[in-house]
Amino acid sequence: MSMKFQPFIALLTFLFLQLPLHKFPQVLADLNSDRQALLDFAAAVPHARKLNWNATAPVCTSWVGVTCDLNRTRVIAIRLPGIGLSGPIPVNTIGKLDALGVLSLRSNNLSGNLPSDIPSIPSLRRLFLQYNNFSSVFPASLSPRLNALDFSYNSFTGIIPTTLQNLTRLAILNLQNNSISGVIPYLNLPSLKVLNFSYNNLTGSIPNSLKRFPSSSFIGNPFLCGSPLKLCSAVSSSPSPSPSSFPNPPTVSQSRHASSKNKLGAGSIIAIVIGGLAFLFLLLVVVVIHCLKRKDSGGSGMLKKKISGGGKSEKPNDFGSGVQEAEKNKLFFFEGCSYNFDLEDLLKASAEVLGKGSYGTTYKAALEEGTQVVVKRLKEVAVGKREFEQQMEVLDRVGRHPNVMPLRAYYYSKDEKLLVYSYMPAGSLFSLLHGRTPLDWDSRMKIALGTARGIAHIHTEGGGKCTHGNIKSSNILLSDELEGCVSDVGLAPLMNAPVTMSRIMGYRAPEVIQTRKVTQKSDVYSFGVLLLEMLTAKAPLQPSGHDEVVDLPRWVRSVVREEWTAEVFDVELLRFQHFQEEMVQMLQIALACVAKTTETRPKMDEIVRMIEDIRQPESKNRTSSEAESNIQTP
Repeated sequence: MSMKFQPFIALLTFLFLQLPLHKFPQVLADLNSDRQALLDFAAAVPHARKLNWNATAPVCTSWVGVTCDLNRTRVIAIRLPGIGLSGPIPVNTIGKLDALGVLSLRSNNLSGNLPSDIPSIPSLRRLFLQYNNFSSVFPASLSPRLNALDFSYNSFTGIIPTTLQNLTRLAILNLQNNSISGVIPYLNLPSLKVLNFSYNNLTGSIPNSLKRFPSSSFIGNPFLCGSPLKLCSAVSSSPSPSPSSFPNPPTVSQSRHASSKNKLGAGSIIAIVIGGLAFLFLLLVVVVIHCLKRKDSGGSGMLKKKISGGGKSEKPNDFGSGVQEAEKNKLFFFEGCSYNFDLEDLLKASAEVLGKGSYGTTYKAALEEGTQVVVKRLKEVAVGKREFEQQMEVLDRVGRHPNVMPLRAYYYSKDEKLLVYSYMPAGSLFSLLHGRTPLDWDSRMKIALGTARGIAHIHTEGGGKCTHGNIKSSNILLSDELEGCVSDVGLAPLMNAPVTMSRIMGYRAPEVIQTRKVTQKSDVYSFGVLLLEMLTAKAPLQPSGHDEVVDLPRWVRSVVREEWTAEVFDVELLRFQHFQEEMVQMLQIALACVAKTTETRPKMDEIVRMIEDIRQPESKNRTSSEAESNIQTP
């Protein structure tokens, strides 16, 4: 080798040997700097509950509330809700975590100025500081990657900065109950689904870009006007609601005048009472006759309907009157179905009543060869055979999705309509939520996401015009792996519209109760009620004292409005503190779904993306049991 190349080769060799020695200490230094920043934070900020943060323990596997990336080289999430943190946050502590994606310090007693280096962390996606006492000016510098920002229930001052317009990924923006003033800037944020500016000191007109949100997003700002609040010309004469805004009670003289005006004679009262009693008697006679007729005809139809006593099995010996002798074997199976039985086998099967729903009675049928299927006996079908068969083809197409219950076979005659499905031994979401088996947070999230995907798929059918119309927890069936599967799909078009209203009133959107017309946005409302049911483990209709019944969305809004957010969640979920932030986000999605106006409700495909976004890769690596085991006692 020539001597003149030796210095050049020596230099290349030196640089090559230096590369790994330079790279790996840098990675180590990044994690070490994250550790030191968190230790500085813990040393400067008092906390009531003990943190197990110390320099000798591994940050990524043992520090409570800290999540690292998959390579365990950087801290990407800090979740410390409700652990008694108090006082100000020093600069150059959390703000130095330049890989941080999630920061949740909600429900503490933090105060003073919010360091500007925290909300401006470039990688920050979700920032939750609600229920503290920060009193600084609203920060103008914010991470462009933010998709959730919650500063509610603090004492932030200043104006809403125009830089919010740059947050194109922002989906949740909660600023309620602060001291923010000034006008609301023009904000055209395409991803924004949840917005709350209520109870601040905002003035001026609401921008057109935000008028799609409900009035509850803006109330409590006396000098704010425009849709959805009152017109700006009327604000000066009618500020935000106050005790003086309510009508004055009538005076004594007015009450006496009204009572004398409405007073009836004794003869009139007696006549009204007698007439009312006569009407009630006639009504009772009609009801008794109707019940007797139903009892006489109760033995006909599918599986003989002799089943009684809460689901005892029996074996009928003949066909019901609804199945015609010449049509015994005309059970239509869809392509790909592996079942091998005919209608006669089905009608001879021992049967157990699973439930009586909005569209008919559902049975579990056990055939002689051991096959178990579910048979739904439809009632009050309003279409003819051709329309019925066309709708069955639609059901077959829609059912080719893992989160939609597939229809296996059907039978149609003039007096009998039967649908055959696979049997799901895990039962329904309703039985699991309201039974004795505890359901952890991971399972609920899995069921919610699967159900959302199933409904979103249904909405794509028929050129994007298909609806479900009967979404409720008893219609969400579960696989052995707890995958949510939507059942009762596509039955609403077959039925007489008025017959099912009372059974699912708690899930019905307000506009459906008035118009009896189901839309995709009313499906979204029903799904929102379903989410609230999963979060609270409460029924869709709640007793409220004084013989009053309150629907679940109204009850949740009242609790959240009174700042008792933790009281909303099922007590079974409170064990999983690591996932409390996800619970709050799911609650916000549910409340967006049950908005009173249809325009402000998100679409189902948007809801799917919102739920998927909550479960980022770093949280998917932690199960509910792991989170529960990491809960630290005070």
